[in-house]
Parts: sequence; structure tokens; C-alpha cells
Amino acid sequence: MDLLAQHVESLVFVAEKPINLTDIQNSLQNALEAEFEQDQITEVLHSLQEKYAQPDFAMELVEISNGFQFLTKPAFHNTVGNYLKITTKKRLSRAAIETLSIIAYKQPVSKPEMEKIRGVSADYSLQKLLEKEIVEIVGRSDGPGKPLLYGTNDKFMDYFGLKSIGDLPKLKDFASAENVIGEAAPIEETTPYQSTTGEPEQGEERFEIEAADLAATIDALQSTNGVHQEEE
Repeated sequence: MDLLAQHVESLVFVAEKPINLTDIQNSLQNALEAEFEQDQITEVLHSLQEKYAQPDFAMELVEISNGFQFLTKPAFHNTVGNYLKITTKKRLSRAAIETLSIIAYKQPVSKPEMEKIRGVSADYSLQKLLEKEIVEIVGRSDGPGKPLLYGTNDKFMDYFGLKSIGDLPKLKDFASAENVIGEAAPIEETTPYQSTTGEPEQGEERFEIEAADLAATIDALQSTNGVHQEEE
């Protein structure tokens, strides 16, 4: 039983989300080449719950979302929260900053709009920002396909030390009046934005400049608040 408990314990430990009985059963049977009943696995899990309920452990084994997961005990939430806040700030990459800046200043904004502004896919950066819970889904656009709309939240405010979105720095003036955000006037003698077809689209040169300006603004705010970054 002790050896089986260790195998089950290792599965719960490495699982990124609550692991259910079926996944535990299949993993054990494939790895150990033996048959295990779910009742037997449940008994092991309950014994592990009793083990980690002891005050010697900072973690506990919790049954949640139709599965089992190790969670920090409430007494240590503040310590862990402070660590996660530090590491989250360190892991904000340049691409994530650019995507976040667009969301902050243009919210609510859809992923296609973000990609149009940056000129590259926003999938990875957006996923990271959602994982860090500093942006969230706020609705759907009325446009074709009704894409999801994204905006910032209270955690974003806390992250950058803001009381409200109105406290964000004002965007610096562009080189010419035609470059005001929200207008589609093209800028001459610049590298045009490349559409998904590979051909420049009229009036989209402005997007590269906007993205750079937005990123610089967030970057300045981030520097003021002592936030570090690392590249992807």
C-alpha cells in the first residue's frame, strides 16, 4: 500500500489541474502493468488526505473539480501570494507587455484587433496574460464571428499600482496628427503592415507605430513600479 500511495502521490503532484480517478487508474495500470480498482485508489487518496492534514505539512490534498490536487493550506496563502506576485512580474515578456498595453488602452478589444495592431499572432501572449489573471474576457464583439473581447481587471490595477484605468499615463503625441489612435489615416514613408495575405493593406501603417507607442508607455509605468521582465 505504501508503494502504491507513493505512485498516486507523484501523479497528483505533477498534475497541472485536479486529476481524476480514471486518469490515475489508467496511469498506474500502464506504468505498473497491473490492475487497480477505483475503490482501491480512492482508499489510497483518503489515506494521503489524512497524511497531509497533519500540521507537519504546508500542503493538503483536496478533492476539487471532480479530481484531486495539492493546495497550500490557508495559513500560508499570504506567503505564497507574495512569491507569486514577484515571479509573475519577472516573467512578463516584451510580447506580453505589447499585448497588455493594447488591451489596457483599447479595451474592450478582440484578439483579431490585437493581432492587427501588433502584426503578429497574439495567441501565446494573450494566454499568458489570462493565466496571470491580469486580463479577462469581458464580452463578445458584434462584428463578424462575434470574437471574444478582452479587458483589464482589478489585479491589473494592483500589478501596476493604479487606482483606476484613468491613472494610466497619457499616450505621447505621435509624429503627425494623422496618427491619433482610432483613426485610419495612413502614414507615409513607413514600413506598411503586412496582412494575412502578405499584401499591405491601405491605412494600416499606423498600427505598427501605435503598438510601439503603447508598449513604451506601459514599459515606462512598469519601470516606475519596479517590475522586471524576461524575454520569451
